[in-house]
Amino acid sequence: MTKILVIEDEKIIGEMISMYLTDEEFSVYRVENGQAGIEAIRSYVPDVILLDLMLPDIDGIELCEQVRKSSDTPIIIISMNSKVNERVRALNAGADDYLVKPFSMQELKARIGVALRRYRPSVAEADTRSYIAAAAAPEMAVPDHGITLDLQKRLLIVHSQPVETTFSEFELMKLLFQYPGRVFTRDELINTLRGIDSYVNDRAIDVHITNLRKKLEHNPKEPRFIKTVWGVGYKLNLE
Repeated sequence: MTKILVIEDEKIIGEMISMYLTDEEFSVYRVENGQAGIEAIRSYVPDVILLDLMLPDIDGIELCEQVRKSSDTPIIIISMNSKVNERVRALNAGADDYLVKPFSMQELKARIGVALRRYRPSVAEADTRSYIAAAAAPEMAVPDHGITLDLQKRLLIVHSQPVETTFSEFELMKLLFQYPGRVFTRDELINTLRGIDSYVNDRAIDVHITNLRKKLEHNPKEPRFIKTVWGVGYKLNLE
């Protein structure tokens, strides 16, 4: 059963979310402050975290950053604040999605589903992911190619040198590293970023890939790693 941790100090909202998700056959654990949330992440080990930004003991952005240093568990922000700069702050802090209150419970369930799909590969795909994890956890490294992803620090390292990436670029690179050789359609890549970049589209994906090539490739115009599959999308070539 999927485990949801709700960190929400408003009792009515927290209980409504908990009741709805329980009825939808999720396992739900709710706490009312940040410290209890940190303890619950360790003991309850949730599959998804729903995090309110206005907590009585700690700023939600700070808590998000703290969690992201040691965990890749999906974090969905639930907040009354609809300002763009606040959404950007949350996403830059490591949040995977952002829902503005009041929101539809059906939409919340759908957003949880999207977050889970990003972090739960199919059984066939899991073999590839397990191979990578066994080879280089907590890093994803490509032998003899000089490219490493440090998941905890969210760093792309090329020939031992850290390379700056945007949040979206890192998410794309992480997905490609998990499944080398697999061709991803633009729609699949868009779905990976949906919630991180509200304006993501085909053109945005192409721009992200172009920027990654500039950071990875010796000759970006003749890419060795991120290959275009014409009429379909992109893949990471490690051969």
